[in-house]
Amino acid sequence: MSTSVVLGRLGVLSKTVLGHDPRAGSIDEYLGLLAPAIEGDTHLLWLSHAAISAVFPLHDEFERFRRDQALNGALPALQKLVSKAKRPLSPNRSVGIRIAHDTVIVDVHHTARTGLATGIQRVVRQTILEWQAKPEVELVGWDANFTGLRHLSAPERENALHGSVPRIARPREWVLTIPYGTTYILPELAIEQGRTDRLSCLAEFSGNRTMVIGFDCVPLTSSETVGAGMSAAFANNLSALAHFDRISTISNAAATEYRGWKQMLAGAGLTGPEIVPLLLPSVAEEVSAADFEVARARLVTGDAPLVVCVGSHEPRKNHLAVLYAAERLWREGVEFQLVFIGGNGWNGDAFRRQLERLEADGRPVKAISAVSDSLLWSAYRLAYLTVFPSLNEGFGLPVGESLAAGTPVVTSDFGSMKEIAIGGGAIFVDPRDDDNIYEGFKSGLGDAELHARLVAETALLSDRGWSDYADSLWQYFVPTGQPSGAAL
Repeated sequence: MSTSVVLGRLGVLSKTVLGHDPRAGSIDEYLGLLAPAIEGDTHLLWLSHAAISAVFPLHDEFERFRRDQALNGALPALQKLVSKAKRPLSPNRSVGIRIAHDTVIVDVHHTARTGLATGIQRVVRQTILEWQAKPEVELVGWDANFTGLRHLSAPERENALHGSVPRIARPREWVLTIPYGTTYILPELAIEQGRTDRLSCLAEFSGNRTMVIGFDCVPLTSSETVGAGMSAAFANNLSALAHFDRISTISNAAATEYRGWKQMLAGAGLTGPEIVPLLLPSVAEEVSAADFEVARARLVTGDAPLVVCVGSHEPRKNHLAVLYAAERLWREGVEFQLVFIGGNGWNGDAFRRQLERLEADGRPVKAISAVSDSLLWSAYRLAYLTVFPSLNEGFGLPVGESLAAGTPVVTSDFGSMKEIAIGGGAIFVDPRDDDNIYEGFKSGLGDAELHARLVAETALLSDRGWSDYADSLWQYFVPTGQPSGAAL
């Protein structure tokens, strides 16, 4: 690493720590000015570590640096840090830095780079679409090795907001963005090891206000329904969140899960974050007449009522139970057609085999994936009934979306799904009872009076939208009249 790179970083650091860049002529001169200012200040020590090395520190790295400073003084500790940063194999040797003051840093790393449109991505995109016009908001991601944050490229920003530019090449040159005196918001699920380890240190030592949307604790509460390794990865996420300030969960059911986890933290002497639920909205999107007819041609065959099941084909979604109930009804002569909409999830082989058998038997069932928003919302409106008997959900977007589109839903009689649908429009079933799912399915298709009542109930449900949700979330994360980096 060239001396000019280090001098540049120290100049940026000095503007924050000293209030100005003294434009010192040497590294030692800079360090001599900085050392007295940061001595014993944990927040400034974290900032100095990140700025000089151009890498967000890990917990153990920072603790060694802090102890060295306490035992030997700030100047020797800083000198060692500079020496380490100048080693030939040190990461980010040529990377410049910027320190973000009094801003709201929104970390959308995965959403900015993925083509997926899962429930999490939909929540992130709808929320930041509402926030993007706020001048203090900065959308950020991580570098390829998860060593620190960086400003999004224009294509990444476009993909974060709209999901329209996936699989983007990472910028070859980038600048490390270091938050200081800011609010850091994580609106998506972070489970990457390097990312969560560095976030844990940031949350504990940097002094930034740290906020996160809590989707669910399914990898812990229903670990048997998630893929191998997911529970361990989710534990990394929780280890970071243990040091965050606030979690806004997407339902009361999710808040119950996170509060149970928070209670366990007391055994480790940790207080944990404040947890407040803010229920997601359920808003039906408009579909053009042309798109609606395209969807009709793809989804509907003949005049039999359409039943739609939305969600990835993984054990937690309970799609095998849906196929079981459907087969019983077809054998009884009940006429309807069934369409599954969602990607292939973990351990979906049994579902695919059962689906192929029913298709070979001539049953009117099919599964489609990678659908557009217009096709999805057309499907909700074309459906006579939707089914969503999931075993566990942080929210269960398909339940709210179906009701928002005016279509009754058969769903689980507990948790967030009941929370969403308790106002009307739903038939509740025990998702662990195949016969109960069958009965609910049968009632939804066969009882015309019940169906008409459920449709009428959907018209009376709340019209709370994404702007309402985003406003409430913002007020919780960044209260009015409080600087973005002020202490809670």
